[in-house]
Amino acid sequence: MTKEDLKQLEADLWRSADTLRANSDLKSTEYSTPVLGLIFLKFADNRYRLHEKAIMAEYAKLKGTRREKPLSEIAIEKCGFYLPDHARYDYLLKLKEEEDIAKKIKQAMEAIEEYKPELKGVLPREEYFRLTRTDKTIPKQLLKNFADIPEDATGDMFGQIYEYFLGNFAMAEGQGGGEFFTPRSVVRLMVEIIEPYRGQVFDPACGSGGMFVQSAHFIEQHRSELANGDVGDIFVYGQEKTLETVKLAKMNLAVNGLRGEVRQANTYYEDPYGSFGKFDYVMANPPFNVDDVSLKSVEKDKRFNTYGIPRNKTKVKKSDEGKETVPNANYLWINLFATSLKPEGRAALVMANSASDARHSEADIRQNLIEKNLIYGMLTLPSNMFYTVTLPATLWFFDKAKKDKDILFIDARNIFTQIDRAHREFSEEQIQNIAIISHLHKGKRCRFVELIDRYFQQGMEKLAENKTKVEPVSGQLLEVLDDTAGKQAVAELVKQWAGLKALEKEYERYVGAGSKPAQSMTIQKRAGLEPAPTVDIARQNKAQHQLRESFDPFFVGLHEGLKKLDKIVRQHEKQQAEQAKAEGKRGSVDRKTKALKDALEALHDEVKTAESFFRHIHWLQERFPKAEYEDVTGLCKLASPLEVKEQDYSLNPGRYVGVVIEEDGKTEEEFVSELLAMNEELTLLNREALNLESVIFANVSQIAGDQ
Repeated sequence: MTKEDLKQLEADLWRSADTLRANSDLKSTEYSTPVLGLIFLKFADNRYRLHEKAIMAEYAKLKGTRREKPLSEIAIEKCGFYLPDHARYDYLLKLKEEEDIAKKIKQAMEAIEEYKPELKGVLPREEYFRLTRTDKTIPKQLLKNFADIPEDATGDMFGQIYEYFLGNFAMAEGQGGGEFFTPRSVVRLMVEIIEPYRGQVFDPACGSGGMFVQSAHFIEQHRSELANGDVGDIFVYGQEKTLETVKLAKMNLAVNGLRGEVRQANTYYEDPYGSFGKFDYVMANPPFNVDDVSLKSVEKDKRFNTYGIPRNKTKVKKSDEGKETVPNANYLWINLFATSLKPEGRAALVMANSASDARHSEADIRQNLIEKNLIYGMLTLPSNMFYTVTLPATLWFFDKAKKDKDILFIDARNIFTQIDRAHREFSEEQIQNIAIISHLHKGKRCRFVELIDRYFQQGMEKLAENKTKVEPVSGQLLEVLDDTAGKQAVAELVKQWAGLKALEKEYERYVGAGSKPAQSMTIQKRAGLEPAPTVDIARQNKAQHQLRESFDPFFVGLHEGLKKLDKIVRQHEKQQAEQAKAEGKRGSVDRKTKALKDALEALHDEVKTAESFFRHIHWLQERFPKAEYEDVTGLCKLASPLEVKEQDYSLNPGRYVGVVIEEDGKTEEEFVSELLAMNEELTLLNREALNLESVIFANVSQIAGDQ
């Protein structure tokens, strides 16, 4: 299943499930848990089905011998689950509508818990009866919807579907939803920078467990970098104060096959894992600006007081002694991160922007952390990345084993992808482009040239796909644009695409010269450390610059050709409209022209997608031309302790990186297209205004008795 197929499946599943909610009196909070429970059940059944033959063969082999085992024991050994017949998805799916399906689902969940103790009390059971409050068919409909998930779907695919639903429920629930879900792209960026290769990962405000899931994905994606025999396993520890959210997290861990524990606990007052100095990695998105934490309960706790306790600046009245609260709990979380790490531990924390410049006792704590050299870096996020916070938040990074005393500041406020009017995210390429700044700072120059190579490869693959679509589109163009100008424009476009052959040969020569770093460097002996390269990075970087420069004229010519065609199609469309008007007909675009416009628009999109990889190469090479770290105005700055001291120990990246006016990134045809669309809208609005003016004039005249 391709990425596009998975996205379509996610969207279809969500739409079908959400339609049922829309037609009932259920709130999202009532609907989310049972829906996620059914996704979990389908995953468990798929996993069981995958191992069923081996389970039955083992059972038959041992039956009647001294080594005979119960079927359930063999199943758990083979796949981690045992599903009796009444807990199988197909059994539930085939139940007749007159059956009490909510009750049957409850019994299936109880059966899974019986044989998997770590899920005891976690899976939804009574919640399915709520679904039948106004419509008894909803459980059956949901079972049908999730039956569309392919039988060969892997745990990773299930994890993505589960996470997609978590995100949509978070969006639907507004403020409440943000408590259990941190947007995936933000977590991906955090993970790419702290690189949790192995060991114990702690999230003291774990929500639905997204930090853990992305840590596991990171290891899978970077497994080739581990030394031989190193499996890169992680064990996760989470705590969360809301029981329902703890259940979501436990299901999420099970869906993704993660080892670990999640416990219900209020982090301010409870420490179930004895967290002080215990963990290799700590990651969290804790609640911001909490002001009702008891000072008495935390001031003697070494988790919170090692670097100083946040206190009110005014002296407390005698009558309020013992009842004081901290003015703001942000620095309790910041303290907790610093104290939970092992001597070589790393951490990433989402925090309100205000904490970077907070004054009084919080400023003292910040100064202490800086002087103890615990802060590795600070990164400002764009606004509208979270469902509960519209203003930009900041990522704090800790590294107890950092090799210098400087602090890396990154301002990523202008790097984002708009997903709808109110929400943004990072694309995969944007995540890698930001993370590479940290890798370059650590001297991992090979990572930079590897990333450029990957973009070249992806761009070439996409261009090859595009090329196969040019011929049929050219045929459509000639069917409609049969005049001289049209034929000439089509011929020029085809000729421009023909130039790709020479570029393909150029790329093949580059690859054939042994330039790919993955082919010419030794495997990293210790994860996170730069391998000893067997190629000259400077030479490799120069070759990449030359290769990219050879592609620039191709894209310029391609855009010129597409722009010319756009203009000719618009003229053709205008002529059609004028001819229809002259004949007294209603102006409309014929089918061929409409199909042509659609095909041309699709070609624009394809070219834009392919070119995007080369744009990323250009973006990186322009900012880091030598494939090594350097300060970039408006993007990043490596600040010395003296520079930080001169800024009153502020950790606000904006104070250090400076400001630069960025281009909007639009191509000329995109700009023209948007301008024409706005002009069309303006024309329509002016027409409506004239009509309204006439109506108002007539109405006023009638009231005044002039008519």
